[in-house]
Amino acid sequence: MGITDDVTHESLSFDPDWEIERAEVVRAVFFGLGADGTVGANKNSIKIIGEQTELSAQGYFVYDSKKSGAITISHLRFGRGRIRSAYLVRRASFVACHQFNFLDRYDVVSYAEPGATLLLNAPYATDDVWQHLPREVQDEIIAKQLRVFVIDAYKVAGEAGMGRRINTVMQTCFFAVSGVLPRDEAIGHIKTAIRKTYAQKGESIVEKNFAAVDATLAHLFEMEVPARATTLRARPPIVAAAAPDFVQRVTAAMLANHGDDLPVSAFPVDGTWPVGTTQWEKRNIALEIPVWDPSVCIQCNKCALVCPHAAIRAKVFTPASAASAPPTFKSIPYKGHDFEGSAYSIQVAPEDCTGCNLCVRVCPAKDKSNPRHKAIDMAPQSPLLDAERENYAFFLKLPEVDRTLVRADVKSTQFLQPLFEYSGACSGCGETPYIKLLTQLFGDRTLIANATGCSSIYGGNLPTTPYRTNADGRGPAWSNSLFEDNAEFGFGFRLAVDKQAEYARELLQALAPRLGDDMVVPLLEHGIPGEAELAIRRTQILALRAKLAGIEGDDARRLELVADYLAHKSVWIVGGDGWAYDIGFGGLDHVLAMDRNVNVLVLDTEVYSNTGGQASKATPMGASAKFAVAGKSVGKKDLGLLAMSYGHVYVASVAFGAKDQQTVRAFLEAESYPGPSLILAYSHCIAHGYDLAFGAEHQKVAVDTGYWPLYRYDPRLRAGGANPLQLDSPAPKTKLAEFVREEARYRMVEQRDPQRFRALMEQAQADIVYRRSLYERMSRE
Repeated sequence: MGITDDVTHESLSFDPDWEIERAEVVRAVFFGLGADGTVGANKNSIKIIGEQTELSAQGYFVYDSKKSGAITISHLRFGRGRIRSAYLVRRASFVACHQFNFLDRYDVVSYAEPGATLLLNAPYATDDVWQHLPREVQDEIIAKQLRVFVIDAYKVAGEAGMGRRINTVMQTCFFAVSGVLPRDEAIGHIKTAIRKTYAQKGESIVEKNFAAVDATLAHLFEMEVPARATTLRARPPIVAAAAPDFVQRVTAAMLANHGDDLPVSAFPVDGTWPVGTTQWEKRNIALEIPVWDPSVCIQCNKCALVCPHAAIRAKVFTPASAASAPPTFKSIPYKGHDFEGSAYSIQVAPEDCTGCNLCVRVCPAKDKSNPRHKAIDMAPQSPLLDAERENYAFFLKLPEVDRTLVRADVKSTQFLQPLFEYSGACSGCGETPYIKLLTQLFGDRTLIANATGCSSIYGGNLPTTPYRTNADGRGPAWSNSLFEDNAEFGFGFRLAVDKQAEYARELLQALAPRLGDDMVVPLLEHGIPGEAELAIRRTQILALRAKLAGIEGDDARRLELVADYLAHKSVWIVGGDGWAYDIGFGGLDHVLAMDRNVNVLVLDTEVYSNTGGQASKATPMGASAKFAVAGKSVGKKDLGLLAMSYGHVYVASVAFGAKDQQTVRAFLEAESYPGPSLILAYSHCIAHGYDLAFGAEHQKVAVDTGYWPLYRYDPRLRAGGANPLQLDSPAPKTKLAEFVREEARYRMVEQRDPQRFRALMEQAQADIVYRRSLYERMSRE
């Protein structure tokens, strides 16, 4: 590529179609996927060039608030003189596309100027890449006479033990073909930067990155560009033709990275936004997806429970419903008396799965003749895509289960439709399985107050929304509040709902002579119903509305407006540990001290995950985080113990990877409890520094060491003479070292100061023993 000369203008006005630069500048644009390391690698490239050469360096990084799985665009400039360009690159001499499927979704090649270099990460042999490009891309490559280089970066990274992190591979490619620095010199600088960046995470991480650098050049090839386009395949539409009009006009434009081009008139004047729009996004980011083998499956549904994105689901249905199933759709007879005679199926959403591997790791069913083969195994996505897309579309059309027939266990609850699906949370996220379970159990009657944090970002981040409604048009009502007042915000939900219900009962009594006691008396009863009772109440409300339509007067019209409040509403206050333990603790404490029926779900990642990994009062002793880089020197706040001290608060500590049935039970008990309830949910996180495919297993280790105890504190038991505290995890089986050695947040502390780390771990181990003895004493007394 080399250094290029930009046109010099006297005027400083900006023409968006041509960049005004006063220096000789190399302009480069990199399209990456959040969490693949692209942004971090480009920041390192800026440091290398800016600090090790006479060139000036500049970088702008464009990405949304999703942590992984979303597009990132890095705009880099390198020049011999001062760079004054205060805007994004529009005409690049180097364009890199780190995710091949981006070529089907974004105008990647439009950034390239004539004669530029295009670098593609492609899962195909170099000679086969051309035929997989859409027609528009082929035409533009030919018209602009681009040089095209190809590498299968995921293959190189995988063989080097880097998993999906292709940043080092693609950074090496950039320096190899750009000419910004001599190749050998650039590789030396890259390795120096690697050691500086990853040394604290352990020598093995450094060596894996070195291996990826060394293997890269042997797998990088220049593609011969044909003289003409050879494919008839056009770039597919951003969203399916079946998508609603608003999604076609607005959401699709934003998904295609053209949101800035939309006029104000395109948006709803009242700020409302349609729900359930993640179903149209189809990020298609998984290299491998789970494949179900019915002959091995024991129908436990654990795979569906742990899936962070609701991308693998279970259903029971009448065999006749599957008469028109696609030829590759799989189903078997259901094993169980509750839905006897039904067919059973596990189905993956191939374009919504992120390939996190959690479902495979948690699957307990193994082929006796081949123990490495499970009921769920990962397989390359590309050959399966078309068939599984058709299978999933058919699966969604199968009728949903009758909620009144579902038992309160892990297996049965996973037949309930999730009303939270395909979120933008990180692949393998430990928070979202709890939210998904919440919507399966109570979603069609739930009001959620969500504190700012990860859960508010993947929960309400435009242009798509993961919360949705069911076939009856019911779903969670969701709103986001700030860190400092979310508990009060959710408490306001409860007060408002209770007042509306009270008003509805007053109007009902006033109209009793005209409605009749047979209709009024059952509707005046109020409490926390089960599914069957709730279904009856909704039928009663429909009958009430029908009768009100024939009654004149203001009271009848007012009752029509609030009649739905005669059915139970479940209020949930949701947020992370930064909110609950820290910034919002005062408000949370105040709400728990009240005697109102609110449910609090704390998604405890033990760190401020959303804002970059700062320490919170939930961060454990000895763990490294921002503002506690050397390891936190004090222990974690025991929020559960503080809540139990009130005596009237239901409190549970859960970890779905350790004891999933206890998790389900705690959610059901919290919902049925008529006062305040608090669920502390252990949530593994990328900030902990290990492969989240092992997240569920790691949760079990956390429980086995006593690091994360499982318990339920139910004040109702006291009325029957029983102890309200029930310990659901046994005494620690192993030492804390079994848990911490797997996490980078601890390894970094040990590498920095081994002696201090040992002292912190000794104290942390002693704290575990003390806390366990305290809980045991409380559970006996």
